[in-house]
Amino acid sequence: MTRHVVFPVTQQAPASRPDMPIHDATALTRGGTLAHITLHDQTYTLRITRQGKLILTK
Repeated sequence: MTRHVVFPVTQQAPASRPDMPIHDATALTRGGTLAHITLHDQTYTLRITRQGKLILTK
């Protein structure tokens, strides 16, 4: 069973791309460092490093 969770957009994109949502990575990880993201039945892992960088892996 696929579970879908919708996260609110935390702010608006710059005027050059007003249609592009911006999401806060800490909201996606619920304050932690890991989150799973699905796309076309594939699951990816988003990780926030100790240096504050993002890594997305399959």
